[in-house]
Amino acid sequence: MRARARVTPLSHKSRARLTALAAFTLLAAALLVLLPSPKSRAQKQSDDDEVVRVESELVVLNVTVTDKQGQYVHKLARPEFKVFEDGREQPVSLFSVEETPFAAAILLDTSGSMETRLTLARAAAIRFLEGMREEDVASVYNFHSEVEQLQDFSPGRDLPPMAYALHSDGMTALNDAVVRASKDLAQRAEKRHAVILLTDGLDTKSAATAEKALNAALASNATIYTVDMIDPRAKAMDKMQAAGALKYFANKSGGRYISSPGGQALDKAFGEIREELSNQYTLGYRPTNKARDGRWRKIELKLARPELNVRTRDGYRAPKS
Repeated sequence: MRARARVTPLSHKSRARLTALAAFTLLAAALLVLLPSPKSRAQKQSDDDEVVRVESELVVLNVTVTDKQGQYVHKLARPEFKVFEDGREQPVSLFSVEETPFAAAILLDTSGSMETRLTLARAAAIRFLEGMREEDVASVYNFHSEVEQLQDFSPGRDLPPMAYALHSDGMTALNDAVVRASKDLAQRAEKRHAVILLTDGLDTKSAATAEKALNAALASNATIYTVDMIDPRAKAMDKMQAAGALKYFANKSGGRYISSPGGQALDKAFGEIREELSNQYTLGYRPTNKARDGRWRKIELKLARPELNVRTRDGYRAPKS
């Protein structure tokens, strides 16, 4: 006959210890699930450091072509465009004519220095929205010490109601506004992206540098159009600094800098921007240089017809592994 194993009952103190140990084990397991792993924390830090994460290797160029009279040139074919990166010709894999829809981010400066110009800027934004094509979308932001999105990307042609309640106040986070808009544009499916910046051009608040803001726009394939809203009565030095900052964004991204002193001139400026966006070519290529080294890549675009004028961005910063 097999002897039975003798089971010694646990004391009250032992049962309490086991219960506490089990509770601690469950709590530790729960924390492991809830807390991010070291890898995910490192990944988040990397995401914070990168202004815009480039999901595709496709480099997109928004291209404006004009003749000697400044008139837009249409009906050019793909073989008439040649793209060079750091001197090496690149195979064009994307080619769209001017009917391509665009997504535009309109940035309204509402800082304290815009007190005498805010109504004018708001009116010009209304004109721009009213003149957009049916297939185009726009988002509206305002920025002062902070950046706020007033309206998500929409085919709507009306300025959001809250825009009429804006008043000038605070400092100018211009670079941060460009970064925010660029991040949002990077999520859009449209191949043609534009940032339209109405400001007096003097950044006084941003955490981001002008270079970081520009790289964010280039990474999202956005062209920056800048409208100089500085008060005509401002000091000459302030005017020069504002113009320099705005020309930097426009020239580097292939956009335009527009100096606009007043009402009709500002309406005309916005009409010109809208017209240009509706009369562009969109080209794309996948770089033959696959190095993810974070270096600046110079872009040069040549046409088979040298008598024509062509304008696009002059480069981009490669992603970094």
